Amino acid sequence: MADVHVRIFVTAAAAARALARDVAKELSASPRLVLGLPSGRTPVPLYDELARLHARGKADFRDAITFNLDEFLGLSADHPGSYRAFMRRHLFDRVNLRTSHIHFLNGAASDPLAECARYDRAIARAGGIDLQILGLGVNGHIGFNEPAPGLAAATHRVRLTMATRRANAALFHHRLRDVPKAGLSMGMATILRARRIVLLSTGVGKARSVERMLRGPVTTRVPASFLQLHANVEVWLDHAAASRV
Repeated sequence: MADVHVRIFVTAAAAARALARDVAKELSASPRLVLGLPSGRTPVPLYDELARLHARGKADFRDAITFNLDEFLGLSADHPGSYRAFMRRHLFDRVNLRTSHIHFLNGAASDPLAECARYDRAIARAGGIDLQILGLGVNGHIGFNEPAPGLAAATHRVRLTMATRRANAALFHHRLRDVPKAGLSMGMATILRARRIVLLSTGVGKARSVERMLRGPVTTRVPASFLQLHANVEVWLDHAAASRV
């Protein structure tokens, strides 16, 4: 089992600023950096910081390549509740990423299984993910890999738990009935093949999940616990999220 490097910051804003500077440094060293990106509330301050660095000429995404972790099943890219629309609002439309370098699962694909296989092939053609940034669900999920008796290795279709649907209700005007019940997600093996992983988690609501991820056994009931098996993983927390560790 590999050691997980934990970094603790005073505030969520401080963690976001530090990670944005780290990403900018990686982009400077490797302009064709392949980034794995999350959606959700936690990375929004990170994306704001990256946009600010770009506006100041300190983060150049021109040659970078991105792959997002997941998407809602049944939603087209232009649906306002889609993760693709979320990423356009918070990052893609604010930096100089080339449209052709942005990769996303197609939630409206007529054949979800074929779409998942296509996505894994696209990641492989890009040379794999250099830096995978992750968030953490209150139930220990990463991407849409939900707690279950078993976890899918490859990119796959998944039924979303009620906790995950509630966490995403804000994207659908807080109408839970409108939140899709299924999604497409990178699988655990797809995520763990990234050369470097940084999980960002903030807020006291994530403290229990952080504790289970870092101190509990590796178990499919806490998908994020599988990060303990990765050779180059970092967990970046604010004081609130680190309160139980």
